Amino acid sequence: MKIGIPKGLLYYKYYPFINNFFNELGAEIITSEDTNKKILDLGVKFSVDDACLPVKIFHGHVASIKDKCDYIFIPRFMEVDKGQSICPKFCGLPEMVKNSIPKLPEVISEPIYGIGEKKLWDFSRKIGKKLNKNKKDILTAFTDSLKIQKAFNVGRDDKEYKLKIALVGHPYNIYDNFVNMDIMKKLNDMNIGIITEEYIEKKSIDEEVDKLFKRPFWAFARNSYGFATYVGDNKKVDGIIYISSFACGIDSIVIELIKNKLNNFPMLVLKVDEQTGEAGMETRIEAFTDMLERRCS
Repeated sequence: MKIGIPKGLLYYKYYPFINNFFNELGAEIITSEDTNKKILDLGVKFSVDDACLPVKIFHGHVASIKDKCDYIFIPRFMEVDKGQSICPKFCGLPEMVKNSIPKLPEVISEPIYGIGEKKLWDFSRKIGKKLNKNKKDILTAFTDSLKIQKAFNVGRDDKEYKLKIALVGHPYNIYDNFVNMDIMKKLNDMNIGIITEEYIEKKSIDEEVDKLFKRPFWAFARNSYGFATYVGDNKKVDGIIYISSFACGIDSIVIELIKNKLNNFPMLVLKVDEQTGEAGMETRIEAFTDMLERRCS
C-alpha cells in the first residue's frame, strides 16, 4: 500500500507523527519533493487564482505525487488549539484539491479536532480502520508516533549571534525554505540569530493576547500576535520580521495590531506570492538588518 504525503501547509510541524504512524501501519510512504519551482508551477496551474501561496503550493505537492500512490493524505484540520478556530482553507482543503486536480487516488481526509492526545487518537483510529488495521496495531502505531512528535521541535532559538530577530508568521511560511527563500540561512550568514514562537512559553503568548479588547479568532493569528508583542515588549529581540502570504486577510489585521502595540519597534513585513523575487527580498532584508546594526551600535 502506497500512501502519498504532500510536503505542504502543516506538514512541517507534524510530519514526525504522520510519517511514523503510516510507517508502523505497514504503508509505503511516498512524500513529495521539497517545495521547488516545478511544484509551484503545478500548484498555480491547478489551484484557483485567488488562493494564497501556501494553498497553491499544496496543490502542486499533491499533483506531483498523485500518480505514484494508492491513497493520498490530505488532512482536514478543524482545530489545532482547543477553542481556537483555524483558517477555513484547512476545513475545506480536501474538497478544494479534489475539485481542482483530476484523476486523484482515494483521498484520506479524516478531520482533526485538535492535537491533544484524545483528539489525535480518535483521528488515528479512524484512519487505521480505513486501512483495515486492527485496534492493537493502531494503538501501538499511535503511541509510538505521539512519543516521537512530542520529542520534536521544529522551532529555532539561535545563540551567540550579534543581533537577534523574531521570525513571525504562519508555520508553512516560516519553515518552507522555498517560500521564504531560505531566510534563516540568509540571516545567520549576516551574523543574525533567529527565534520562533515555539521557544516562547504558551502562557506568555496567552497573556499578551488576553490584553486585547477582542481576541483573534484564528489560532495562527493569535500566536503571531502574542509572540511578536511579547518579544518586542520584553526586548527579547532586536527586531521582528513578519512573513505573510499576499492573499491572507487576517495577517493584514494582525500586523497592524502588532505595530500599534509595539509603536516604533523595528519590524519588517515581507509579503510573498508566486511572483516574489529573491533579489528584491534580499535587498529589503539587508536594509533592515543594516538599520538594526546602526540602531544597536
